[in-house]
Amino acid sequence: MKKLCFLALLTLSTFNATFSQEENNPNNINNHQTNFNDIKINSLYLILGAFEASYERSLNEESGVGVDVFLPFDDEIQEEINYYVSPFYRIYIGNNYASGFFIEGFGMLNSTKNFTYQNGNELEENITDFALGVGLGGKFLTKRGFIGELNLGVGRNLFNANNDRLNYEIVIKAGIKVGYRF
Repeated sequence: MKKLCFLALLTLSTFNATFSQEENNPNNINNHQTNFNDIKINSLYLILGAFEASYERSLNEESGVGVDVFLPFDDEIQEEINYYVSPFYRIYIGNNYASGFFIEGFGMLNSTKNFTYQNGNELEENITDFALGVGLGGKFLTKRGFIGELNLGVGRNLFNANNDRLNYEIVIKAGIKVGYRF
């Protein structure tokens, strides 16, 4: 029992010493990196008639999680899609903190419109579906925290992929995003 207590105490003190060295080491990237939140706007979709905003939280130097929210404001796009909300997880490949080239896995809760005709009347129906997909891209950061990002992702709806008017089996996320890290 004394040996077990001694071993537990030794292990705890080793962990404490390890974390203490990590916090006091000036070469540790975590001491110099305090910016973990990214806010971005998709300028490509703004030109096409929709608003997409993104929030991302860096988990460490190689990964981050976030969410994209898409809302159309152009009448032509509103006839096709109501909205989507897309959480994602990214793995970054590069030497910079949570930036550079990335591979992304995402989910997408999306709502589209379907128009049917019954007895000469047009009926509008909203169809909600969930997609899973993967994407690639690059996030580029300035020293002052401004972000430029390019991404492309493809996914597949899992439930109501076909409606009477259009085939929504495949979903695409694309972006030319600008933003700020804080």
